[in-house]
Amino acid sequence: MEIEQYPVGEQRKMYFAEGEALGHSHRWLGGQYCSITTSVGVVGCGIYDVGVADEFGMAFALAKGSPGCPLVQPEDLLEARIVKISKKAREMGIVEGMTGRSAVESMLVYAKRSESRFDGLLGEM
Repeated sequence: MEIEQYPVGEQRKMYFAEGEALGHSHRWLGGQYCSITTSVGVVGCGIYDVGVADEFGMAFALAKGSPGCPLVQPEDLLEARIVKISKKAREMGIVEGMTGRSAVESMLVYAKRSESRFDGLLGEM
């Protein structure tokens, strides 16, 4: 049996119906956190501070694990329920109670709409 050396940080591409995102997992002795990052925002575990995200106008949707069922890997966020969101995430159609997967998909849809509006503006130049 191999003993894991700490700290550990992992990053990988994740694929969704509406596009791709990056999954992150970080672990150390006594703790961990995970997130899924899209081009327009983050779905993460409860370690993040939505108040700071609001202060900077960032889209954050947070799920919360428990000591008995911690969120360790980004895949753990997919079926977890969103418990807290930033104002920008709410503008993207994300609401408390939806799954992490649905929140990521909402961000990816929002990103596509934003890119198409931006492409249209470039065509006018």
